[in-house]
Amino acid sequence: MSIIIDDLGKRLGARLRAEREERGWSLTDLAGRAGVSRATINNIERGLTSPTAALLGKLSGAFGLTMSTLLARAEAAQAGRLLRAAEQPVWRDPKSGYVRRHVAPAPGSDLPLDVVKVEMPPGAEVAFPAASYVFIRQIVWIVSGELEIREGETLHRLLPGDSLEFGAPDDCRFANPGAEPCVYAVIVLRTER
Repeated sequence: MSIIIDDLGKRLGARLRAEREERGWSLTDLAGRAGVSRATINNIERGLTSPTAALLGKLSGAFGLTMSTLLARAEAAQAGRLLRAAEQPVWRDPKSGYVRRHVAPAPGSDLPLDVVKVEMPPGAEVAFPAASYVFIRQIVWIVSGELEIREGETLHRLLPGDSLEFGAPDDCRFANPGAEPCVYAVIVLRTER
């Protein structure tokens, strides 16, 4: 089992507040852009609650960022190209139990690429709005288990070794219909400003 970084939720809340304030947005502004309640955003910013993957997708989309970029910015900026396994940011979705590990690049890198490892428990599912995909191109590669990805109206069933390049931004739902955890890699090319 992966080790979860204890204070990532607090750092993420602080990063959300910083992103919001850098744009001169109020809580109401961000809530309207993300379709999330002010109270929820306030609780996350104050470190009182941890956001779900779906919620992070909405918030990062409102900022015009990828979820990977938002999480990487929550990490302490450090120069360097080596990112040891023990230093890789790990985050658990409190709702689905899905575990997300940012494999590369190291924080502070200007490489417009993210490599992420996800472990999704059996029966778990996570939804992401189209806004999560506006500034990225992405490929998912299944390492083990099975994964269903609904991209708009299209359902893709992926097995070990299968990969899927995402099309135009659309609402997506990831689900593990199997009896075993699904482990997959996500390769994200960031196209944001």
